[in-house]
Amino acid sequence: MKPATALRERAEAEAGRLPALLARADQLAGTVLLGDHGRRRAGLGDDFWQYRPAQMGDSKRMIDHRRSARGDQQFVREREWQIAQSVMLWIDQGASMRFCSEEARLPSKIERARLLGLAVAILLVRGGERVGLTGTTLPPRRGNAQILRLAQSFSVDAPQDYAPPEHRAMIPHARAVFISDFLGDLAEVRLALTKAADRGVRGVVFQVLDPSEEQFPFRGRTIFESVGGTLRHETLKANELRERYLTRLAERRDELMTLCRATGWQFGLHHTGESAQQALLWLYRALDGGTS
Repeated sequence: MKPATALRERAEAEAGRLPALLARADQLAGTVLLGDHGRRRAGLGDDFWQYRPAQMGDSKRMIDHRRSARGDQQFVREREWQIAQSVMLWIDQGASMRFCSEEARLPSKIERARLLGLAVAILLVRGGERVGLTGTTLPPRRGNAQILRLAQSFSVDAPQDYAPPEHRAMIPHARAVFISDFLGDLAEVRLALTKAADRGVRGVVFQVLDPSEEQFPFRGRTIFESVGGTLRHETLKANELRERYLTRLAERRDELMTLCRATGWQFGLHHTGESAQQALLWLYRALDGGTS
């Protein structure tokens, strides 16, 4: 097969995944109850938000006389805050994220990560925020066209087993979401979060794992091979590795949590066998400061 033909077939296959991903992400976003106003809040702007009773300290110019004339109480007409927040996403597209222990029952880690990343982007855009990618390829913007651009970006697999997080062009005082299994080199994660913290960027580190990666259900002769094929280990007694593996996994999680505390980020954990809706709600609330 000619390289050009192979490239076209791969491009068509990737593009064919977009409608399904968009539909599932939009449907998932629609299941999250955001309340009457979502992330909207009172502040500077032109759009009406709500009336509230006048309080001590309100100037006379703030009183809405038409609304106040309906009764004995004075009311203030509040406008909606219109300073949009920039939120930058990084979804690990590395080969390790394509792992799935039960393809008939579970999504792969990358399928769940892409779904959550795009769904949270949809919610943020609906709330008036700007959303984009870390780095310089897709700066934060508003609108449905940006959602399509994000979906296209999320459909491209990275060649390496463990893709490092992007830390260039961090917008000062923005928010960020990193979604990965975080099983690769943590030095890159540490560098990205440190640089982000230096620019006043706060965000969420969200670890997505397959249930088997937490349980280690392997026994007897087992061949462990990375999805990208760069790592391979064969053992005759896999069950004897279980305790050491679980200890190292717990140490890695502790290191991630310590790093998040030091940089002002939040840490979340999700397994692909759990509810995507619950994970999305946690992510959205974490970005809004509602989760500790």
